[in-house]
Amino acid sequence: MTSAGLTRRRVMGAGLGAVGVALAGCSGGSGPVRRLRLATGPEGGPYNAFGKALAQAVAASVSRLEIVPVSTSASVNNLRKLDDGSVELALAMADAAEDAVLGRESFTRPAAVTALARVYVNYTHLLVPADGPVRSVRDLAGRPVAAGATGSGVQVVAGRVLRSAGLSDGPAATREQQLGLAASAAALREGAVDAVFWSGGVPTPALSDLARELPLRFLPLDDHVGALRQSHGPVYTAVTLPAGVYGLAEPVGTIGVGNYLLARDDVPQGATRELLRVVFERWSDLLREVTAGARLEPRFAISTGQVPLHPGAVTYYRSVYG
Repeated sequence: MTSAGLTRRRVMGAGLGAVGVALAGCSGGSGPVRRLRLATGPEGGPYNAFGKALAQAVAASVSRLEIVPVSTSASVNNLRKLDDGSVELALAMADAAEDAVLGRESFTRPAAVTALARVYVNYTHLLVPADGPVRSVRDLAGRPVAAGATGSGVQVVAGRVLRSAGLSDGPAATREQQLGLAASAAALREGAVDAVFWSGGVPTPALSDLARELPLRFLPLDDHVGALRQSHGPVYTAVTLPAGVYGLAEPVGTIGVGNYLLARDDVPQGATRELLRVVFERWSDLLREVTAGARLEPRFAISTGQVPLHPGAVTYYRSVYG
C-alpha cells in the first residue's frame, strides 16, 4: 500500500478531534502574505462561487494567505493550469483529476497534481423538456445535445455516459455541442438542443430558474454507474436527485462524482495546512451556495482515490485528527 493509502487508513481510524487545533507556524504572526491563485470555473457556476467564498473566508481569518480566484472553463482546464504552474490551487471533478494523475484520456502524461480535500459531490443532471419525446438516454440517438463546455468536467462525464449508451459514434451518435451552463440552458429553452448535461450541486440555481420557465424532465442515469465504475473506477457512485428540487415529484437516480480541492505539490506545507484550517472551520459557509445540505467530514475529505494527498494535507489531518 502507498504511504498516502496508509495515511488515509490511520486518519480514518483515528478519533475526530476539534478542527480548530492550532498548527504551529501556520496562523497569525508576521511576515509576507502568500498569494495563491485558485482555478475555479465560469462566472455564475458553483466552482466560481466556492472559490469566491473561500477567498472571503481566508481574508476574514488570521491567515497570512491570500486566495485569488481565477475564472476558467472548469475541471480539465483547471488541471492543465495547475500542471503548467499558472495557478497554485484548483477545483476539479474526481474523474478528470484521476485522468490527470494517471496521464490518460485528455492528458498525455501524468500531471503535477495533489489533493487537499474531497469537498463535495457533483450530481450529474440530464434534462429535457417535459413535453418532448425524449424519455431515456437511448432516445437521444441522433439528437443535438449540450454536453458541457470544452475543458469542463461535464464534458468528461457526458462523453462517458454517451459512450456507455452506444451513442458516441455511428448512425446513433448524438450531435454534441460544447456549451457552458448558461448557453446550454438558453439552447434548451430555444429548442436548439434536445437535452442538456450538467454536473453540479443540488439544486443548481440556473437550473432552478430554468425549471420555473420550462417544465423539465430529468432522465435517470443510475443504470450507467456500474459500466462507468468498471471502465473508470470507483470515482462514480449512485446518488439521487431528491423530490422537490426543480419541481420533481419523485426522486431521480443519477451519477455522483466527487469534487477535489487540489494543489501543486510545490505549494509550501504551511500554506496548505493553513488553508485546510480555514476550509474545515468555514465549510458550512463555503458549501452553502454549492449544494444544499452538504457537510464536510474528515473521513469523506481524505477519500481522494488515485490522487495523492499533498504532504501538507497529510500533516494537517494527522495533527488535527490524531
